Amino acid sequence: MLSALMVLAVPGTSTAAAVPAGVWLIDEKAAVQIFDCSSQLCGRILWMLTPRDPQGQINRDRHNPDPALRQRPLCGLTVLWGLRPAGPDRWGGGWFYNPDDGKTYRVSAELRSADLIVARIYVGIPLFGETKTLVRVAHGTSEGWC
Repeated sequence: MLSALMVLAVPGTSTAAAVPAGVWLIDEKAAVQIFDCSSQLCGRILWMLTPRDPQGQINRDRHNPDPALRQRPLCGLTVLWGLRPAGPDRWGGGWFYNPDDGKTYRVSAELRSADLIVARIYVGIPLFGETKTLVRVAHGTSEGWC
């Protein structure tokens, strides 16, 4: 589902980047609301293609390595944090929590246009990661919205 969130690695600079606040679709499986949090970018799950498990229960953070957190609902869960400005329309040094596998990855991002973010999630160095494209969408009222 969210393992798709990935960005191009960017070198750190002190140039500020505009916050791409809004709702961003990832692989047509989930949408993340990106927002400013203490001059960094953060993101929370706002929509899921499949908000319920096969038994009809709300999807929960069942793969979390901390058993005490496995009952958290995925809707509203913060999965992106700590992205700091790294140049015009670029952010780096952030973290992405993937509820599909319960692992936390490094993430960097670049705003390519008003409606397009290219993201890279990786372990260690960006070379060994995956690139994903996020597309801006309007907040909806259909099934799956948190």
